[in-house]
Amino acid sequence: MDKEYNIGQLSDIAGISSRTLRYYDEIGLLRPSGKNRSGYRFYTQSEVDILHQIMFYRQSGMALNDIKAIICSQDFDPLNAMEQHKEKLLQQRKELDNLIKNAEKTIKMLKGETMMNNKEKFEAFKAGLVEENERKYGKEIREKYGDEAVNARNQKLLDMSREEYRNLEEVNEALNEALRAAVENGDPSSAIAQKACELHRRWLGFYWNFYSKEAHLNLCMMYTQDERFKEYYEKIAEGGAEFLYKAMQIYLA
Repeated sequence: MDKEYNIGQLSDIAGISSRTLRYYDEIGLLRPSGKNRSGYRFYTQSEVDILHQIMFYRQSGMALNDIKAIICSQDFDPLNAMEQHKEKLLQQRKELDNLIKNAEKTIKMLKGETMMNNKEKFEAFKAGLVEENERKYGKEIREKYGDEAVNARNQKLLDMSREEYRNLEEVNEALNEALRAAVENGDPSSAIAQKACELHRRWLGFYWNFYSKEAHLNLCMMYTQDERFKEYYEKIAEGGAEFLYKAMQIYLA
C-alpha cells in the first residue's frame, strides 16, 4: 500500500505552503488522492511525483494554465513531457548564450578593447531588443502565449536580416502614422483606421510564426489592460490603445 501524506507533510516535503497545495486542488492541477477516515485529504507517491514535475515547470517560468494543459492531458506521458521541456530549456539557453555573447562584444567595443564590424553591431542590436522585450514584457506574454511561441518570436527577430528589419521599421512607421490619423478622425470603422489594423497585422508577421484572429484580438485587448502598452500607444495618439482595440474588433469581424 502506498504511503499516505497529509497536506502538512507534503508541504514540508516539497517546501511549498499548504495554501499553494489547496490552490492547486481548487484549479484542478493537483488533487488529493482521497480523504482518510478523519476526513482529511491525503496524497500518495503518485501525487508527490506529479507535484515534482509541476514545481520543475514553475521553476522554469511556465504559467499554471500551460502546466495544467500538460499534466491533465489524457495522453500525458511524464517522460515525453519532460524531454520536450528539456528541448525548450536548451533553446532558451541557446538564446541566452547568444545574448550574453553579443553583450560581451558590445562591452568590449564600448571600452575600446576591440572593434565590431557592421554585421556584429547589427547582431548585438537585435540581441539587445530581445533582452529589452524580455525584461519589459516577458512575464506577461509568456503567461498569455506560452514559452514556445515567445521563444520562436525571439528567434525570428534574431534571425532577421537587415533588409527585413528595414521593412519592419517602415511598416511600424506607417502603422504609427495611420493610427495617429485614425484617432484624429475618431471613427474606428473608417478606411484609415482599418488601414492601421492591416498594418498592425503585417507588423505582427515580422514576429509571429503563426497567426489567428483570436490571438491578434487578445493582443490588442492586452494593450488596453497593461499600463506599459497603454503608455506606448498614448505617445502615438491619445487613447491609441483603446482606439486600436475597437478598430481591430471591426477589422477582424
